[in-house]
Amino acid sequence: MNRKLVALFAAAGLVLSSGTANAATIVSPSTQYEVVLENKLLKKISADNMYKTIELLSKQPREAGTEGELKAVKYIEGEFKKLGYKTEIQPFPIYDFKTNHVKVKIGDADLGGTPHAFSGSASGKVTASLVYVGKATPEEVGDVKGKIVLAERGDIAFVDKIKNVLEKGAVGVLMYNNSDEGNTFGQAAEGQNIPAVAITKAEGLKLVDQLKAKELSVTLDVDIEKIEKTSYNVIATKPATEKKNTGQIVTVGAHHDSVPGGPGANDDASGVSAVLELARLFAKEKTDTEIRFLTFGSEERGLVGSSYYASKLPKADVDKMVAHFQMDMIGGRDAGGDNEAGGLIMYTIDGKKNLVTDLGATSSYHLFNEVLPYGQLGRSDHQPFHDLGIPSALFIHSPVEPWYHKPTDTLDKIDKKKLLQVAKIVGSSVYHITDPKTPGIIKYYFEDRAVD
Repeated sequence: MNRKLVALFAAAGLVLSSGTANAATIVSPSTQYEVVLENKLLKKISADNMYKTIELLSKQPREAGTEGELKAVKYIEGEFKKLGYKTEIQPFPIYDFKTNHVKVKIGDADLGGTPHAFSGSASGKVTASLVYVGKATPEEVGDVKGKIVLAERGDIAFVDKIKNVLEKGAVGVLMYNNSDEGNTFGQAAEGQNIPAVAITKAEGLKLVDQLKAKELSVTLDVDIEKIEKTSYNVIATKPATEKKNTGQIVTVGAHHDSVPGGPGANDDASGVSAVLELARLFAKEKTDTEIRFLTFGSEERGLVGSSYYASKLPKADVDKMVAHFQMDMIGGRDAGGDNEAGGLIMYTIDGKKNLVTDLGATSSYHLFNEVLPYGQLGRSDHQPFHDLGIPSALFIHSPVEPWYHKPTDTLDKIDKKKLLQVAKIVGSSVYHITDPKTPGIIKYYFEDRAVD
């Protein structure tokens, strides 16, 4: 079979073998590692500590850019400081948008209905020929220079659709829904300076049919007021404590913001609770690798905080980073369905296993006699780390619970056993990287080749 080994990792006591799709690889750590896992370190993890953190954080919504978020940020930093960590609150700008008007004309006639401007869309008025580009993947976007594109929602992110057509010279985006759920959707990124407007599925399909018969001229008229706010990341750093250290970095993260009006007990106060508990666990441990504990703001706005953090990393730090563990929604009583391991899965951006999934599978097997599957999914803060070439995975119970992104995502829906499950798996994985008894991670790079 053809297989591209982007990176193969070897660490003391680990034997890596090829895995099958969606089945995690089992690797065999040393007996000494197993003893440490069972008897010394992980028994210190407290589900009650995590539950109390969730209780405190979920008392009010933590929407990015609000007092609720800032209150949570100060609490999280304060807890890190109590443990002796070097801390930093990293502010970054976010933007709200007040829509004054959105108008769409087909020829001289109003489209009708109530078109919706993308969040972050540029203001402006533009008239141009309309061209259909499917779902605006790179393969579907042809000659769109000076034109307004008609695109269907789905498959790739909104900002990627705009990027693909903007690079080819489009002057506007008209996007229709891929479901019958109205037209309140869409997000543009900073710098994507063309009007972008959402319409209903029925309106979009009608335009697709009309374009088969004749050319259409479209006018997009968008007037949006941009309001700047501030969101925050929280960074706690534990330098290597051994004189002989690896010079490497491992990161553990979650997002502290919630959706508007939502207490976010599981999404993602649960992940934050595990980050803080693991910080407590490692605070006095001897380690030969730097550990960074991170909580990100504005995840719910499109990974804004983690993307900002990644963009500000010095190249020297990126080169040292060997693994990123992301925990999102790890305590949902009603998440996971009837799947094995309570529905816990490790998601990677490309759907391929890496160091994080190998260690997660190993830890789960030895701790719980369960093999964690891995799969492909973005939409969380492991994405910016993957984009930098850092092995990354998202730990989450799937499918998500009925309370997802609702005011009913409350403390009473949290399962302490699930909190312990993820904290122990991630904690043991991080320990294996940072334990002075194990050498640093070695990366091997290979070109595409056939493997018998």
